[in-house]
Amino acid sequence: MSDKNIRITQVRSVIGCTKKQKATIKSLGLGRPNYQVEKPDNPCTRGQVKVVQHIVKVEELS
Repeated sequence: MSDKNIRITQVRSVIGCTKKQKATIKSLGLGRPNYQVEKPDNPCTRGQVKVVQHIVKVEELS
């Protein structure tokens, strides 16, 4: 397992999104535009990001 992290930044509001997308944003620890979190880069996190890829921006950290 790698020790890489990714920084996830919410760039759009969840107004008008589905319940699943809103729940995913909340489970990632986001909630409002410009909020940022750092999460481990693993398949679980990448799957969550894929659900809300139009709402977030992802940066890979070393």
